[in-house]
Amino acid sequence: MRTTVGIIGAGPAGLLLARLLHTAGIDSVVLESRDRAYVERRQRAGILEQGTVDVLRAAGAAERLDREGLRHDGIELRFDRRRHRVDFPALTGGRSVTVYAQTEVCKDLIALQLKEGGPLLFEAEALAVEDAATDRPRVRFRHGGTDGAVDVLECDYVVGCDGFWGVARAAVPDGRTFERTYPYGWLGILADVAPSHDELVYARHDRGFALLSMRSPSVSRLYLQVPEGTDAETWSDEEIWAELERRFETDDDWRLERGPITQKSVTPMRSYVHEPMRHGRLFLAGDAAHIVPPTGAKGLNLAVGDVVTLARALTHQRQTGSAELLDAYSATCLRRVWQAERFSYDMTTLLHRAPGATPFDDRLQVARLDRIASSRAAETDLAEAYTGFPIG
Repeated sequence: MRTTVGIIGAGPAGLLLARLLHTAGIDSVVLESRDRAYVERRQRAGILEQGTVDVLRAAGAAERLDREGLRHDGIELRFDRRRHRVDFPALTGGRSVTVYAQTEVCKDLIALQLKEGGPLLFEAEALAVEDAATDRPRVRFRHGGTDGAVDVLECDYVVGCDGFWGVARAAVPDGRTFERTYPYGWLGILADVAPSHDELVYARHDRGFALLSMRSPSVSRLYLQVPEGTDAETWSDEEIWAELERRFETDDDWRLERGPITQKSVTPMRSYVHEPMRHGRLFLAGDAAHIVPPTGAKGLNLAVGDVVTLARALTHQRQTGSAELLDAYSATCLRRVWQAERFSYDMTTLLHRAPGATPFDDRLQVARLDRIASSRAAETDLAEAYTGFPIG
């Protein structure tokens, strides 16, 4: 097989890149190790920045998003039984975010790719990226499961959108990594109950962090800070609801609505960056190059920024013959990546209680939250970062 751009991974990054290249007249092949059903039910992020929504609209991939997505014009911070709303449009010149699950983004992009785009091969496991430093890089892959035949995809360019555990990053020699792990994770649940608030609620509590989110008007997504390595099954449904109620408590009459829990799991938390994001004609995008803790809702949105930057660079090279933007890809993306890493780290340390935290640490957290609640400048900084850093 031969194509201009070989894309490893059919998550949001790989699928959106294929769509952007298709609209620019550049052919591609997408290789995905899992089957379609798995990709379309893989639960991940659910918050789309304003820029991500704009990109999906421009790509013709937002028809259902515009119909079913939930626009949010702010978030609520809770601490010391108090509530403070951060008004995004008032602080950012009109920007907002949209709740629309990654599963739905993938479904929309898969449908478009199969209808209009180039080949999208499910159960095609990438085994290695070869000759990345030459003008003919190749991807060896096995199609059809563990018993499938090994094939080769020859490309002008290869893009690794295959996540943290994929093969693409291993083909970048002499890379430098920056990493921080956290001594806690998120116990996340899906519950068949209408959200108890119409916007996301980020709660700082002496017992640990909690987040109230949603997937739809009838499905709630909630999280509890738990120790690293916690087994979700050790928490009963009653224990989860009771702990959520404690951490969301306020001095007014607000109440948390309960419902049947349909799914629960624990997400570990990590900050990670690989530099550079390019080697020869191999480019890394999304989780293959960087991971953020979920507190800042940046993971999917960073991946979108990467592939928009790369699609622009490939289109520029096709139209002008200049590799200037391709050569700048890694540096361009990393400026945005590190701002997102900074914001996600700040949000995480602002709201989570670390093991061994002292009363002094607790008072500092409350003081930081008080500053946001009382200073328009501090509140604006949070709102601008949450709604998204410029792409490119």
